[in-house]
Amino acid sequence: MTGVGAVLASASARLGSPAEARTLLAHAAGVEPSRLILLGAVEPSVEADFARLVERRAAGEPLQYLTGVAWFRTISVQVAPGVFIPRPETEVMVGWALEQLAGRGPQPIVVELCAGSGAISAAIAAEHPGCRQYAVELSEDAYRMAQTNLAGTEVDLRLGDMADAFPELDGQVDLVIANPPYIPLQMWEHVAAEVRAHEPEIALFSGLDGLDALRVVAKVAGRLLRPGGAVCAEHAEVQGQAVQEVFVEAGSFVRVGDHRDLNDRPRFVTAIRAGNLAG
Repeated sequence: MTGVGAVLASASARLGSPAEARTLLAHAAGVEPSRLILLGAVEPSVEADFARLVERRAAGEPLQYLTGVAWFRTISVQVAPGVFIPRPETEVMVGWALEQLAGRGPQPIVVELCAGSGAISAAIAAEHPGCRQYAVELSEDAYRMAQTNLAGTEVDLRLGDMADAFPELDGQVDLVIANPPYIPLQMWEHVAAEVRAHEPEIALFSGLDGLDALRVVAKVAGRLLRPGGAVCAEHAEVQGQAVQEVFVEAGSFVRVGDHRDLNDRPRFVTAIRAGNLAG
């Protein structure tokens, strides 16, 4: 049997990332990364599984698809090919959303559009229990994964188009949150090859300017939110000004503004529903 240190050293050199090597070895061995040191040596069968994982990762498969797990704020969710992988940048937007919910009564109503894996709704359920939560997802693959990740919560998850989702909640919602597809089709070649090859296009691209889904988010949020309710939606770093214009032109919002992510790049728009629900 080969020692853990030697196995990790070889894989780290191959991947250029000791952290990824540790994550993959822990996954192959069925232990937490913090317990790798206790293994001492690696069983031949585990080493063979690990070698296959390393080669797949070196070929560009996302780490999260190989382990089946993505971490998001205080939780972990399951992910698989066909389901968008939640990013750390989105955690900042969820933090803003949680701040908004803090002063909105004991059972604020929250709607997530474009739910994907369900990571956003799961994080809100974990960090602000007591919300009345709803979520909608168009992709059947992502919907099934979200069902798994939201099991045990009281999130009302539905399969369908966000454009006509939850008409029974019109004018009642405290918070709408969305991480919709927003990459302009004209920027296809600039997207990392790993992302283009493995993550679902339906979760990535949204028209020539990338704003098609965000225009729908603005319209739906205007319909769902009560006066004073808040909306936040993620966007590409080059869209900060354009997305604000989308929400201003929707005619339903005040206090439209933009916020930066962990890398100090424009990342999500926020707005407050104006008092006139006919707007």
